[in-house]
This record gives sequence, structure tokens and C-alpha cells, in this order.
Amino acid sequence: MRFPLTLRLLRAMPRAGWMALAAFAAVAWIGVPLAHLALPEGHPLHMSAHAVSLSGKILCYMTVAVAMDLAWGHAGILSLGHGLFFALGGYAFGMYLMIQIGRDGSYGADLPDFMVFLDWKALPWYWTGSDSFLWALFLAMALPGAVAFVFGWFAFRSRIRGVYFSIITQALTYAAMLLFFRNETGFGGNNGFTDFKRILGFEITAAPTRVALFALSAALLMGCLLLGRYLIVSRFGRVLAAIRDAESRAMFIGYDPLYYKLFIWTLSAVLCGLAGALYVSQVGIINPSEMSPANSIEIAVWVAVGGRGTLSGAVLGAGIVNLAKSFFTVTVPEYWLFFLGGLFIVVTLFLPNGIVGLWRQLGRRAGGRTPAPEMAGGRAK
Repeated sequence: MRFPLTLRLLRAMPRAGWMALAAFAAVAWIGVPLAHLALPEGHPLHMSAHAVSLSGKILCYMTVAVAMDLAWGHAGILSLGHGLFFALGGYAFGMYLMIQIGRDGSYGADLPDFMVFLDWKALPWYWTGSDSFLWALFLAMALPGAVAFVFGWFAFRSRIRGVYFSIITQALTYAAMLLFFRNETGFGGNNGFTDFKRILGFEITAAPTRVALFALSAALLMGCLLLGRYLIVSRFGRVLAAIRDAESRAMFIGYDPLYYKLFIWTLSAVLCGLAGALYVSQVGIINPSEMSPANSIEIAVWVAVGGRGTLSGAVLGAGIVNLAKSFFTVTVPEYWLFFLGGLFIVVTLFLPNGIVGLWRQLGRRAGGRTPAPEMAGGRAK
């Protein structure tokens, strides 16, 4: 019996998953707006503007972690360049935000301030249409998607995989970072884009706008989780897992890994681009440092900490690491990188399946069941 898409999606998610999503939606769409807009600042449950923006930023990071887990955890494609797709989405939407500043910039000109400073006379051709919100939103998805598709087409056709693929993706994002640091590219050089004023005519720093962007970030994360869950429990997901675990065997029985890997790789990049668009709107700045290879490595750490091959683990890992980062960079900033490195070493040595894997193992023991063979990214070691 064939079910419509909606019914198949309902069947793909267990009841506990729907309950968790419902609770999260209630907090994100009701609790946070009330805590920030309705409660006075002196109230113990009031949520400050900084807390809302920080939470929205972490939600964007969680979306990137889910996108990374789809490629790495379920397809075995370890990317060390996902920070590039995230930044490209941010830059694509940042162009729209820069145009929306209008004459409110420091120079009172129609061009962005950095272009006036560099004595540009007109917008470059590739800024055409950047005054349109819909075009900017499309570009935030299409640009990282196109880069991923072209790169993936040649890489997967050439059977590049494993550590070689990871190194090439890292080289790609590093090259892009160096390119965007140049003033001649028309993207603000090392300062990037900042000082945004409006989005769709609304003041970008106003409390209602801030809450709306947070709510959209939550909606994007939930949409990615539902889409990811639907894909991995479908026939497509089962073939993808087969390619991840034994690509040669999958080819032997008639499946072409190229198109499966290319689809999930490109989809992952598109999701990162959308997260980048929401990120730049809430953080208020985007510069080439977002393309740093270290940022892409950190994305992989999020997934490894939470549990590779588990969408919930990707969300959990991104949340834990970034909350810890926010705490340590304020209290002991000089030790943050040591903490991150130590965390990754501990997870690698003692928690190969991440926090979610440990939780499941403890649950099996508490239930009196014999622990199943240890899993790494959804497969037996």
C-alpha cells in the first residue's frame, strides 16, 4: 500500500520524536516570544536581547550540524569544508541586507560604505538583483548548492573519497577564504558585511524582528530534522547507508553511488546556505573568517560529540559545544581551544558513538538487555 507523502512522513517519525518536536516548537514559538516581549526586564523569566540572538545563532549552528550529519553520518562523506557553504549563504543574503541600508550608511551614498571607501562607482554585475528579498533567499540556497554540485560531480566521478576528499574540501574552503579577503572581489575584504539596518522594511535590531528571526531559525531546524528523518528511513536512505558501509558492494548489485552521494551532498550544502542566511541576519556581520578551515573542523566536532549518524546527536552536539564556547570564551578565553581539543579527544577515545550512543547504551543496560554490537555512525564496528 502506498501512502501519500504526509502519511509516510508521519510514519517515519516515532511518537517520542513528534512529542519532542512539539515541545520544542512550543518553547520556540510561544515561550521565547513571551519571555522576551511580554515579560519586563526585571522578571526572572525575562529573556534578554542577547540571549535571543545567541539562541538563534546556536539554532543555525544546529541546522548546519544536521546537514553535516546527513552527508557524513548517513553517506560517509566527511567534509571539512561545510563552513564554506554556510558562509556563502550568509554572503548571498548579506548583499541584500547591505543594499537595504540605503543612504543610512556613514557616507550617505547609494553604494555600501566599503565600496564608497574603495572609490567604486557602481555595483558589480554580480550584485544585480540584490535589492530583492526573494532573489537573495534563492541565491543563499543556489550559490552553495551550485558550488557543491560542481565540486561533488567531479570528485565523486573521480572516486575521490575518505581522507583525500576531506583534504580537498578543506583546501577549497581555504582558497575561498583567501579570495574573499581581497578588496577587489566586492565583498568587503577582511571586514565583510556589517552595520545592517533593515530586513523587509523592518528594523533588524527591533525586538519583534529579533524574535521573528529566532522563530524562523527554529522552523528551519525542525524542517531539516523532518526532511532528514524522512530521507534516512526511506529506500533512498537505505541505499545511502549501503553505499556508506560498502560502496563497492552497492555498485556490484547495480546502484550508482554518484547520484546518491551527489544529491545528499548538494542538499547538505543548500541547508547550510539557508542557515547562513538566518545567521547573518541575527549576528549582524559576515566576514571571510567564517570560511576558516578551523570552523569547518569544528562542525565535524559537533557531530562527533553528539553522535555521528543520529540527527538528534548532531543537534545535541552543536548545542553543547556552542554553549560551552559561549561560556569559556567569556570566562577563560585563552583556554577555549584547549577545552575543544580535549573534548574531541575524550569523545574519540571513550565515546566513539557520541553522547547519544552512550545514552542508548545505558538505556539498554538499564532495561536488562544485552548491549547490541557497538555502532559507529549507524553501523557495526
